[in-house]
Amino acid sequence: MIVDNALYRDGSRVATDLPAHDVAGLLARREPGDFVWLGLHEPSAEEMRAVADQFSLHPLAVEDAVTAHQRPKLDRYDDQLFVVLKTLWYVDEDDAVETGEIDVFVGADFVVCVRHGQGHDVRTVRLALEARASVLSHGPSAVLYVLCDSVVDAYGRVGDELQVDVDEVEGSVFSPERTNDSERIYTLKRELAEVRRAVLPLREPVRRMAAGEVYGVSGDTAPYFRDVCDHLERVAEVVDGLESLLAAAFEAHLARIQVQQNEDMRKISAGVALVAGPTLIAGVYGMNFDHMPELHWTFGYPLALLLMAVLSFGLYRSFKRSGWL
Repeated sequence: MIVDNALYRDGSRVATDLPAHDVAGLLARREPGDFVWLGLHEPSAEEMRAVADQFSLHPLAVEDAVTAHQRPKLDRYDDQLFVVLKTLWYVDEDDAVETGEIDVFVGADFVVCVRHGQGHDVRTVRLALEARASVLSHGPSAVLYVLCDSVVDAYGRVGDELQVDVDEVEGSVFSPERTNDSERIYTLKRELAEVRRAVLPLREPVRRMAAGEVYGVSGDTAPYFRDVCDHLERVAEVVDGLESLLAAAFEAHLARIQVQQNEDMRKISAGVALVAGPTLIAGVYGMNFDHMPELHWTFGYPLALLLMAVLSFGLYRSFKRSGWL
């Protein structure tokens, strides 16, 4: 459904009394140099086709915008651009990175923005851009810039949240207590992979726009896209660093498990040895043969107990000194 539409002239929004769905009326008021920004949220195929007819959008791009679940990309159809942006937000309670999508159609005098998911408030982005007339005066390229900038800024916030969780995992892995961090490490690695799928494919399209190599993107906006490119590279570096830290933490976790298992086996072995000595003595003197030495000796029983105690104490002291107990 159409959530907002606006007509912009000389870097300012033109006030109209038209309802959001009246796209034809808005286009009728357009003058040379003006552009229209139309915003939709999870439109149906019929709604998207109606908008496509108004702006002559390419059917392949329209199909992608309706079905969503596209990888970030930049496609050109004649004199129009189709840009797919993955939106990310972080749910700290579940250590989960949630994803959405923004599909942007950019023409010479229009921008059609199709949003899927709940994690990115395009209205806030629109209001922020409308307060920057010097940027908005660059036309549809400015809209594409602020959308890319806001999406990449959200990537940075997700990266900061993941950094906190990775630090917590590191602290837990190297804590003196026994912990089971393998499941959380796997969860964070999976979420980092989700961030990587959003960040890496977007690097090349943003680089091209920053270099002024994309037809339909104003060369005057190249410095703005270079700023987005720098932020995107920083996020990519953070993702690489966090993946390396998690890999090291997982290896350290496995090593600690092996050390703990070795310590447990040593303690078990020491305990078995402590029991084995008295058991051996009891077994020998419990055979009850008629001609066994000391079998009928008055002090045989106290001597057997004394041997058990002395042997157990000696083994205990030896294991204690070697760290087995």
